[in-house]
Amino acid sequence: MSAFYSPLVKNIARHEGLSQEELDRIQGTGVEGRVTKEDILLYVANRGTQQNTDHAKPTNAPLIKNEPAQVTPTPTVHTVVNGSDEIIEMDRMRRLISDHMVKSVQVSPHVCSFVEADVTNLVLWRNKVKDAYKKREGENITFTPLFIEAITKALKDFPLVNISIDGYNIIKKKNINIGMAAALPNGNLIVPVIKNADQLSLVGLSKSVNDLAQRSRANKLKPDDTQDGTFTFTNIGAFGNIMGTPIINQPQAAILAVGTITKKPAVIETEYGDMIGIRHMMYLSLSYDHRAIDGALGGTFLKRVADYLENWDSNREI
Repeated sequence: MSAFYSPLVKNIARHEGLSQEELDRIQGTGVEGRVTKEDILLYVANRGTQQNTDHAKPTNAPLIKNEPAQVTPTPTVHTVVNGSDEIIEMDRMRRLISDHMVKSVQVSPHVCSFVEADVTNLVLWRNKVKDAYKKREGENITFTPLFIEAITKALKDFPLVNISIDGYNIIKKKNINIGMAAALPNGNLIVPVIKNADQLSLVGLSKSVNDLAQRSRANKLKPDDTQDGTFTFTNIGAFGNIMGTPIINQPQAAILAVGTITKKPAVIETEYGDMIGIRHMMYLSLSYDHRAIDGALGGTFLKRVADYLENWDSNREI
């Protein structure tokens, strides 16, 4: 009678072409001598070596626990079916993202604030200028550079948000370098950086945003393109999300997310009294490091970004 084997072990055996007799010969190191995932993967690794280098031994010779293994590689099982479940090994980039996010949560006590902004003037302005801009510049003007411009203005108003923390020291950054979170076609995330964003015109910001986005999707970013960010912006509205609580991109101290722009009925204050109108509304959220940024600073900064967006000049030339 065969011993008990977990569904995962059985599926690995089937995937690797192990017979039941061969599986029964593996000496397990688990509870009550059961064969574990590590036991069978180590056996498979050495089984391949034995088949290629020692033809005098039968190919179903078991791996004896007391014998030192000739080769002990770490096998990579990209996909293993376990019943109806699928196990997928993270690629190198996803592992780096995972470690970076865990470290950020462990290091920074996250606080999140939210505001809702009426961006009707901004939306109408963009709709008015986008065709002429594309004809003149040969590319689209998206909402992203408009959001980034408002962020850079607010960072200049509140420089203690544009910081990093080293122990008990607050490092106030001279430059305003905005990281722009971008989703890659494979599902991973990358954050190219617009250096000295506060010194760029709106046209310059738009061209930088389009260039970094295109090179991100084409995997043509240079190492310097993702370095030295001081603040990160992420547009979760691109995925239809209304708001979110993003994780701080270390060693920065804050990250701002914008949700999708939706039409809503809203109260409009006029000199003749309050009226109800259809407005373009959007939520903004700011996650910040509570070690150095308190609610008053974080909340006021976020409201200032919203104010810049709400008070967009409808007659602005670009």
